[in-house]
Amino acid sequence: MKLQKKIATRTAGALAVLFLTAAVSACSPEVGSEEWCNDLKEKPKGDWSANEAADFTKHCLL
Repeated sequence: MKLQKKIATRTAGALAVLFLTAAVSACSPEVGSEEWCNDLKEKPKGDWSANEAADFTKHCLL
């Protein structure tokens, strides 16, 4: 009985994490889109990651 409860709790926790991850990733604009470029222009350049800087150069400047 305790084992079943433990498995159910872990399964529910894993599903909650997957749901939250999907919900958050669905809200961010696609890399290279006009909205993404505008969002990055508003973000301080010191907070950009190396990947964001490379993608910005590739998609928004060229």
